[in-house]
Amino acid sequence: MNFIAFKRLVLSLLMLMFSQVNAQSIRKDYREMTDYEKTELVNAFYTIRSTTPDRITDMANFHMDFFNYDNIDPDVLDIHFNLPDEPEKEIFLAWHRRFIFEMEQVMQAINPRISIPFWDSSQDQSPSAALWDEDFMGSFNSNWGLGRRLGLYNDLPSPSNVSNLMLETDFFEFSDDFERQTPHSGAHRWVSGAMITSASPRDPVFYLHHAYIDKLWHDWEELHHTSFYLRNDMIRYDGTYVFGGETLPVVDPNDILDSRALGVFYAENELAELDNYIISNTYNDPEYFYYQYTIQAGANFVATPGSSAVIESVNEVVLQPGFLAQSGAELLVTIDDQSSSTLLAKSTSVSDKREVNPFDPVELEQVWLWSEGDVDPDDAVVIIKTFPNPFDSHITIKLDKKRDCVIEIYNMVGALIKQVVFEFTDTLEVKNLYGLAPGTYVIKVVDSHGKTLVVKKVIKM
Repeated sequence: MNFIAFKRLVLSLLMLMFSQVNAQSIRKDYREMTDYEKTELVNAFYTIRSTTPDRITDMANFHMDFFNYDNIDPDVLDIHFNLPDEPEKEIFLAWHRRFIFEMEQVMQAINPRISIPFWDSSQDQSPSAALWDEDFMGSFNSNWGLGRRLGLYNDLPSPSNVSNLMLETDFFEFSDDFERQTPHSGAHRWVSGAMITSASPRDPVFYLHHAYIDKLWHDWEELHHTSFYLRNDMIRYDGTYVFGGETLPVVDPNDILDSRALGVFYAENELAELDNYIISNTYNDPEYFYYQYTIQAGANFVATPGSSAVIESVNEVVLQPGFLAQSGAELLVTIDDQSSSTLLAKSTSVSDKREVNPFDPVELEQVWLWSEGDVDPDDAVVIIKTFPNPFDSHITIKLDKKRDCVIEIYNMVGALIKQVVFEFTDTLEVKNLYGLAPGTYVIKVVDSHGKTLVVKKVIKM
């Protein structure tokens, strides 16, 4: 259907052009974004970070503060590693779904066409991929002091890792495996720096990675229809958390088992299918669905009386049987006729938005997450003792048995400070540490195959 036909499309709808809109979301692989979308997404991250109060820092700090309390206070609600032992506290997938939606809503207040894209780390695995270009995700590393070390751990998932995960039929087993195995943990470790810590939302790539995690959960739920939670509340989204004078809404995890409950759809292979959704303007008025390629609306996609929405493509919109616009709905279905000058062109005013604003490394709680669950239970390492802790000039780790391994010492921003190789021993002593500045460090023990055996936090006097 050509542009003129779209402009004349009525289908019993009230056609309305909106001067200011907020958007619902068609999320796509970042490789399907226009250059304009990429530029606007990057600019939005920089704008949000430079706004007072800083939402990116707030969200990262919350994730860090409530990451995992299992070994501190088991009665405190937290976000990670509640399965398999604490199913009554489990919120991992639903919490992150609402978390990235929160960031997306803030972005859409800046530009309604913005949606958080996803990074398919099972397919797109090169450190030189377009994801890391300086005019996309690359500039954040130096400007925000993220300490990325792409490929430090060769843990990105294979397509078979993903397909095997999708075969699991029990929701709690699926969620537990998902959280701990490479389809989720791999990207955190592979990117490293802030991403491998509990403060991972400091890195904008976190949101692209978790958009992919959310897509995989959406795909799994479409296959199995068995997601459920024992809880009916989630920390941050329990009606008590206030940011910038606004109390965040109450969210029951069981109310967002389907991404469409938030108006979120996932496009693939140049096709966005809008289905089984009622436009109700619960979050945004009007709702805005934008995609470069084909948007196909049908199969019980309904615009209700009094609702308003825009469906906009750069190329094509197809309305299929099952699409329903009820009397009194306001809906614009259109082709973006400005694509040649704006959507496919890179912004010419970028540098003024991309300020150097590194995070304070003192605030970074270095947890070295994603080590949990990585060790084969049949070959688990037992730390007999780490001493002295706090240490001064040397530190010793006693293991349960002799091994070939490497000790790596990292500072609080994820930089490798020292590395020592050991051959077939259960006593690992690192000497000559006088020169390290006082503070907290992380010691990691890696075997000869590159597998993480031990992660432990230590303090230098």
